[in-house]
Amino acid sequence: MKRPTMQDIARRAGVTKAAVSFALNGRPGVSEPTRRRILAIADELGWQPSSAARALSDGRAGSFGLVIDRPAHILGLEPFFMQLISGIQTELTRDSTPLLFTMAEDQQAEIALYRRWWGQRLVDGVFLVDLQVDDARVPVLEELGMPAVVIGAPVGTGSLPAVWSDDAGAVSTAVAHLAGLGHRRMGRVAGPAHLRHTRIRTEAFDRAVAAHGAVGRTVETDYSGERGAAATRELLRSGERPTAILYDNDVMAVSGLTAIQAHGLRVPADVSVIAWDDSALCELVDPPLTALRRDIVTHGAHAARRLRQAAGGAAVADLQDPAPALTLRGSTGPAPAREGAGTF
Repeated sequence: MKRPTMQDIARRAGVTKAAVSFALNGRPGVSEPTRRRILAIADELGWQPSSAARALSDGRAGSFGLVIDRPAHILGLEPFFMQLISGIQTELTRDSTPLLFTMAEDQQAEIALYRRWWGQRLVDGVFLVDLQVDDARVPVLEELGMPAVVIGAPVGTGSLPAVWSDDAGAVSTAVAHLAGLGHRRMGRVAGPAHLRHTRIRTEAFDRAVAAHGAVGRTVETDYSGERGAAATRELLRSGERPTAILYDNDVMAVSGLTAIQAHGLRVPADVSVIAWDDSALCELVDPPLTALRRDIVTHGAHAARRLRQAAGGAAVADLQDPAPALTLRGSTGPAPAREGAGTF
């Protein structure tokens, strides 16, 4: 069935297309009884204004965009982005605003999408995720004047507002918990080094480990389970293996747990494990994983609310959500007896 048009409404109502336009747009030019009749027919036919027509009339597309530059096989496994999108959609459905979501192979392809979307009036603003240490997207969005909200720390964000939580504080919480259990050799399996939040976490990890008189080592990966397991095996083969490992996401933590057990070690008796971003995955393994928990759905909703305000012309400030808190489960315990700091 073809989409109803203003011409269809005009034909049914026995009026001109101009009269239909006046009635649908609330403009003078038709009598009140005619206006009510036209609106009733439009509702009966299921007529909706096209986004292209709306953009031409008021400059608004009525939608927002989200581009993610990560491999599809990783994105499909990681609960974080599914929860984030759920939170964004929860807020946007309040006024039926659609989310234009796609993936890009690299940052230059992502920038090209932004230019096309803005030039063709396809979106009123975008969510910027996975901010990089030297991020080329920020100056482009500022140049375009395109409303955008960064989901991440307000570092290197230029004039763009950010919705964020304290990654450095969360790392300190995790390390303090492990140090309190007597751990003095700690490993960390991190995400890609070029991401801003990875650098923030790495620097915080190094500071926190040193402050507790411990030693630490970070191995960078791509967030996948395969690379997480490989990084775990690399840490376990160290001359002085770590007695605790902090993982930057839940997928790598679950794979790391399996790798530790395959190495003939017990969790937590030999190695304690902490996951970042608690999810159902953390509760489905044995032992269940101690994890850093935050309300990602609410985090996404806050970002959507900020972007709607920015697209409406309001001045939007950064918003800091509560820092992740540690949820204790069976994967962390006292360090093995007679552990010295050592090196690895």
